[in-house]
Amino acid sequence: MLSFIGRSIIQKIVTLFFVSVVSFLIIHLAPGKPSQIDPLNPKFTPEILERFRQEFHLDKPLYVQYLLFYKGLFTGETVSWKDNQPVLKKIWERFLNSLPLFFVGTILTWTLSFPVGIRSAIFRGGFYDRSATFISYLLISVPGFFIAYVLIILVVTNLHVPVFGMETFGFQMASWPSKLMDHVWHLLLPSVLGATGGIAVLSRYVRSQMLEVEGQDYVRTAKAKGLPPDQVHYKHALRNALLPFVTMFGLILPGLIGGSVIIESIFAWPGMGRMAYEAILARDYPIILTVNFISAVLVLAGTFVSDLLYLVVDPRIRL
Repeated sequence: MLSFIGRSIIQKIVTLFFVSVVSFLIIHLAPGKPSQIDPLNPKFTPEILERFRQEFHLDKPLYVQYLLFYKGLFTGETVSWKDNQPVLKKIWERFLNSLPLFFVGTILTWTLSFPVGIRSAIFRGGFYDRSATFISYLLISVPGFFIAYVLIILVVTNLHVPVFGMETFGFQMASWPSKLMDHVWHLLLPSVLGATGGIAVLSRYVRSQMLEVEGQDYVRTAKAKGLPPDQVHYKHALRNALLPFVTMFGLILPGLIGGSVIIESIFAWPGMGRMAYEAILARDYPIILTVNFISAVLVLAGTFVSDLLYLVVDPRIRL
């Protein structure tokens, strides 16, 4: 097991290196690359542009720029072109803002998807299964921004609670119970919206996987031996149906960045996804490269977690 972990870590470090190189080259080869910044501000004089290139090492060869960029990134010297703030500091602040949104949405998605999908598979073709299927396809088909605006109208009109930003203006000096409830109200709607699409999709996967496992010979044998239905469904069938979802669980980490762009934009939530979108519009290349690097780290970390979870779910892998 230790040798497997060691090989996996080495492979992921090598992969991360190649990802960082490719993303760095794409930024410089794409239209609007850092060496062609003249259209960014027509007021820039040639002297200012030259000083800008020297300050950010854009006048050096690409391999030198690559080394200087990642050296400055890990030492905290790389700054944003937009406001001259340290890149890692800005991303860490936005990461802390996105974390509760991601955490609550993930819990809602995974705790509700499995009961809905399993019950649909057990009562296949019944009223519950048809209703769950209709609602799932409806949530998958309707755009997320439309659902967001409908929820905003309903919540603001009927409950009169805040929905934009992370806190209500003027609550900075309120008591901590009031501030806590204010944060909960602001967090509730974006989290529910982020979970709706995930519940709809994941519950369909759970249903199809459970139906496939329920048709296996060992499940029919367990039923024929007279085992209780709950033991057959949840001990024998569900455990074997979990294997594909171990991989899916490991890949939810990148949702900290890419999965929250629309939600954070609609609800004015100052998170990582919104920051990455604004950086692309402003051509803030240090932020773009760093966010891309962190996304790659999250993907590789998620796959590593999935590999370890396989050892828990399927004992045969230990052989």
